[in-house]
Amino acid sequence: MKRTILTFKQIGITLVFGSMLWGANISTTSAVQLADGTVAFASPPRLLDAITTFRAVRARGAKYYFTISLPSTSDEPLQKVTINLRKGADNINYRLDKTIAAVGTARDRTQEIAIESATFDDETETITVTFAKPIAAGTTFTIGLRPKRNPDLGGTYLFGVTAFPAGEKSQGIYLGAARLQFDDSSDSDLDS
Repeated sequence: MKRTILTFKQIGITLVFGSMLWGANISTTSAVQLADGTVAFASPPRLLDAITTFRAVRARGAKYYFTISLPSTSDEPLQKVTINLRKGADNINYRLDKTIAAVGTARDRTQEIAIESATFDDETETITVTFAKPIAAGTTFTIGLRPKRNPDLGGTYLFGVTAFPAGEKSQGIYLGAARLQFDDSSDSDLDS
């Protein structure tokens, strides 16, 4: 495999290109490494979906699922994800020991993904989920959070989702806002 490194000193970014020649087919992938050694995604993950099993306010036993896809073109595996409450009428407390991750979607989870740690920062309302092993390119996976109960106040709650590549120095990329709706109904969106 031939590797070419280009450095853009003015903006402090190094691009690493790898290519393999198989007959007439050329495959090219890339990763971004900043001048200080920080690694970033060149092909970022995508936030696909966010759902809750129960929409009723104050409901116990609900689960919040966030589904993310890491493209097969990504040169960097994914090491951790942060999910923080950006907008909502009430705070949410979690049972961090019940945090799960699995390959697949919320409705079609297959293989469990080992979690190294799940932590919560009260000040920023942020959960950080760090995986025991980095998640490989081409994987769609779901993180499941377990609140102690749904918020007391209904409405739309927005959660910012950020993904980080593997490495001691990694730069996260914001994947977007996941939206969960809570109301006085006792309807369930998903069977657990």
